Amino acid sequence: MRFPIKTAAFLVLGAAGAVVYAPAQHYWKERHRPQYTEEAASRGPIAYVVNSTGTVQPVLSVHIGSFVSGPIEKLYVDFNQSVKKGELLAKIDPRIYEAGVLHDRAFLVTREADRDRAKAVLQQAINDEKRAQALMAKNKDYVSAAEMDQYRFNRLSLEAQLKVADATVKQAEASLETSKANLAYTEIRSPVDGIVIDRKIDPGQTLAAQFQTPELFIVAPDMKKQMNVFASVDEADIGLIRQAQQKKQPVHFTVDAYPDDLFEGTIWQIRMSSTTTQNVVTYPVVVAAPNPDLKLMPGMTANITFQILEKKNVLRIPNAALRFYPKSEAVRPEDRSILEGLAPDPDKEKQTTEAVPSALEKAAANRKRDHRHIWVQDGEFLRAVAVVSGINDSKCSEVVSGEIADGQMVITGTKTAPQ
Repeated sequence: MRFPIKTAAFLVLGAAGAVVYAPAQHYWKERHRPQYTEEAASRGPIAYVVNSTGTVQPVLSVHIGSFVSGPIEKLYVDFNQSVKKGELLAKIDPRIYEAGVLHDRAFLVTREADRDRAKAVLQQAINDEKRAQALMAKNKDYVSAAEMDQYRFNRLSLEAQLKVADATVKQAEASLETSKANLAYTEIRSPVDGIVIDRKIDPGQTLAAQFQTPELFIVAPDMKKQMNVFASVDEADIGLIRQAQQKKQPVHFTVDAYPDDLFEGTIWQIRMSSTTTQNVVTYPVVVAAPNPDLKLMPGMTANITFQILEKKNVLRIPNAALRFYPKSEAVRPEDRSILEGLAPDPDKEKQTTEAVPSALEKAAANRKRDHRHIWVQDGEFLRAVAVVSGINDSKCSEVVSGEIADGQMVITGTKTAPQ
């Protein structure tokens, strides 16, 4: 029987379609297969750090003021000038205080003269009493008892007056010493060796020290030896900072004035005086750094990196590999159960409240936080590899354990689908 021409044509087209369908299906599948970005695991150094910002300040800032009042007669130093201990910085007009010294010196001479007069009068009374006693010893009728009492009590009175005169002399001497001290205070001298980082007065300016001690200079000693960087560290990182301090890990920082220079210091102090700002608790950490070139100046902002731990030759994988989670259909069937916990739970979303985990549950979860899965290409699907991660930096994480070899490619992300 002969087939109709149309039937034969349909058979021919069907056969041709069957021949073309398989390659077309394979092409379409390959074209729309998920494409992934990959990076190789490698060996090398890795350092775990904590970043913060801080302010550069001198180890010690000596605020020099004035104890006496008066106009500034002369200034002997300027900003940024190095000074020695005892060096004259400024001088207050001393005329009033010189007059005070002269006045108190004259008063002392007067008091000393009064004391000498009291001594002379007392000595006369003593002699009179002795003569009366001698006469009475010869004959009791020569001097009466009333007269002897008069001589005796007159002597006692003059001895008391001499004591008052001695005390008055001491008061005059003290007043003179005070006047001399005030005169010496008109010379403002540096109490330490250092650099004048601030000068708050000008020639001719009048100081009024009666109400508040005026501040004239700020001198910072030993700025070449050491500068301090005061950083505010979040309470969550203080344990790590203390660990770094105990292991004497270095601290590196930069300042905007010298962006190409890397400065190094050490953790000198972790202070307990916390500060709370918008429910965020921070603690001051003081970093000590040498400053031989005086590049570090008070008030500079420092970008600080605290090195917590460093390892030289470890197996590393990109951090993106630990953050990558594939779609379930792209994973081989035996590994899809790993992703079940990642799917959203509708019933959980309907709950208005969620139970807060206990401290024991939080601690247990923290201990397991380093147990992770990364993904590698395995034919058409992705295969999960269990790893235990260690320390990490901004790019890589340490692989403590897991079936990952040096140079093995790991999935870090998904490429954009072709249009």
